[in-house]
Amino acid sequence: IQAAWSLKTRALTEMVYVDEIDMDQEGIAEMMLDENAIAQVARPGTSLKLPGTSQGGGPSPAVRPVTQSGRPITGFVRPSTQSGRPSTMEQAIKTPRTALTARPITSASGRYVRLGTASMLTNPDGPFINLSRLNLAKYAQKPKLAKALFEYIFHHENDVKNALDLAALATEHAQFKDWWWKVQIGKCYYRLGLYREAEKQFKSALKQQDMVDTILYLAKVYLRLDQPVTALNLFKEGLDRFPGEVTLICGIARIYEEMNNISLAAEYYKDVLKQDNTHVEAIACIGSNHFYSDQPEIALRFYRRLLQMGVYNCQLFNNLGLCCFYAQQYDMTLSSFERALFLAENEEETADVWYNLGHVAVGIGDLNLAYQCFKLTLVNNNDYAEAYNNLAVLEMRKGHIEQARALLQTASSLAPHMYEPHFNFAILSEKVGDLQRSYTAAQKSEEAFPGHVDTQQLIKQLKQHFAML
Repeated sequence: IQAAWSLKTRALTEMVYVDEIDMDQEGIAEMMLDENAIAQVARPGTSLKLPGTSQGGGPSPAVRPVTQSGRPITGFVRPSTQSGRPSTMEQAIKTPRTALTARPITSASGRYVRLGTASMLTNPDGPFINLSRLNLAKYAQKPKLAKALFEYIFHHENDVKNALDLAALATEHAQFKDWWWKVQIGKCYYRLGLYREAEKQFKSALKQQDMVDTILYLAKVYLRLDQPVTALNLFKEGLDRFPGEVTLICGIARIYEEMNNISLAAEYYKDVLKQDNTHVEAIACIGSNHFYSDQPEIALRFYRRLLQMGVYNCQLFNNLGLCCFYAQQYDMTLSSFERALFLAENEEETADVWYNLGHVAVGIGDLNLAYQCFKLTLVNNNDYAEAYNNLAVLEMRKGHIEQARALLQTASSLAPHMYEPHFNFAILSEKVGDLQRSYTAAQKSEEAFPGHVDTQQLIKQLKQHFAML
């Protein structure tokens, strides 16, 4: 079950920082020969790796937090976005072999029975099916059994190699006329990182049988190849054949959101709600968009709708607490955060709630409570860069310069893509007269957020100082 994502408040945000890639001549030659390689510098509005090139005019990092890859924080945790798929053949081979353990199958539990039946005999001490003894060619000739066996191997055992062998034999037995087997081969290729081969299989399957699932799989391939425009065109062509299909409209909205085109994404999420008014992802994303657009009252209506639908988790009450606070409904703020703390399932969620409570304390002027909340954030999650940054600001207000400097350096090392620690460190260094460190930190801040006016003004002042020297 997917959960609505925790909102982070606007006072502190994350920011994009894209590392430059240095390639030697051998690397360039390999890239030219690799058909899965993509251009290092994409055209504006055509890449997910450089969402800043989008022409959608998305919100600035000062208003809405973005992840380290540069995408704005969405209102929903989606499948395949938190844990990355294997990007190389070596990683794909090293993936866990079974659904029960990360260790490969090493037991030979079928040695005590006749070899002819050992492959399909269940042993209480061994695996349900001993894959190493399977005669795949025999089962590929039995279509009904082969399909069930493939799904067991692929989904339960996670043995992509044997699953691919079975699918290849079965589609050959079907004389390449069964679209279902082509889709399964494409899924195996996708899992192994062979995206171009997967694309060919999915396209061939679509010619034989037009299916929404196949369109979704093909779009995943294009997104992995960093071709969002091609995926968008594919979704829109699919909508011509399947008008009103919620999954296709939602796919378009996700891509626009990842490309930082928030306004278009919100329009498509509204189209999703016209077809299915109980779609949790669309409601959560629209609510998040209204929150970061300084409309907490409207966002509150969407999150209340989720509560009425039966969504009951830490993230939702955290978001309700923030919306109530910024909508000045203080009677519900603390009770929502208390419920969020009660429902938190791990320390990361607890840290998020304490961090937001710290911002509530700053908002009401209780800096001692804010200090304690940010400390509790670090107790639950010692890598929380935003909490280090906020504690440094509070230490600066108390006049503790050295503590503030140490906290800012910690925040910068934990999250180099954030501009706030760099800017705060630059301001602090400039106040104590360390102009060189101030200039270095200000440059890092400008690199992280080029549109930050205060950073530009500080750099201008420092250059005037250097010119006078």
